[in-house]
Amino acid sequence: MSEHAVLYQAAAYCLSYPDEEFHERLPLLRRAAAELGEFLDHAAAGPPQDLAAHYVQVFDFKNRHSLYLSWWRDGDTRRRGMSLVRFKEVYREHGLEFTGEELPDFLPVVLEFAARTGHRGLLDEYRGGLELLRLALTDFGTPYASVLAAVCSTLPGPSPKDRAEALALARSGPPREEVGLEPFGAIGLEPIAAIGERS
Repeated sequence: MSEHAVLYQAAAYCLSYPDEEFHERLPLLRRAAAELGEFLDHAAAGPPQDLAAHYVQVFDFKNRHSLYLSWWRDGDTRRRGMSLVRFKEVYREHGLEFTGEELPDFLPVVLEFAARTGHRGLLDEYRGGLELLRLALTDFGTPYASVLAAVCSTLPGPSPKDRAEALALARSGPPREEVGLEPFGAIGLEPIAAIGERS
């Protein structure tokens, strides 16, 4: 398990829609992840419906705050489909099947994957997108920026200082083989064995 597993799991909860279960977990999250204190203080300070409205304002209306990592590199192009396939392939290689309602590149899913498997490769590969999101959230003035800053601080090397550096990092991702991959289908992470038991 990764030395940052607890932070990644806590950040996954923080970056998901703040439902009733999230608010019930706030005390546990606070004890588990001191690095997320700024955001957790904000989350606990007001009524739950205010945080939910803020989440929608920050993430649901602007692609420039996209929580979908491949969007930062591929945008809304056909290339993105192959990137989504690759996320699912990486999950399968580590014994997990993606069955959730979101796309497989949804940052909370990627963080949960890193927490559960100790495999940080997708976070490293999409570092540029993470940093662009961190900068965009910082410019927007939302406490969610502190969650991204905590995640980025676990990755090797210093964070880019500005958008130009982060854009260069996002464009320089490693080359990938894009032939021979099966098409992607259903979209959560479950052990492959558990899925087989249901069939």
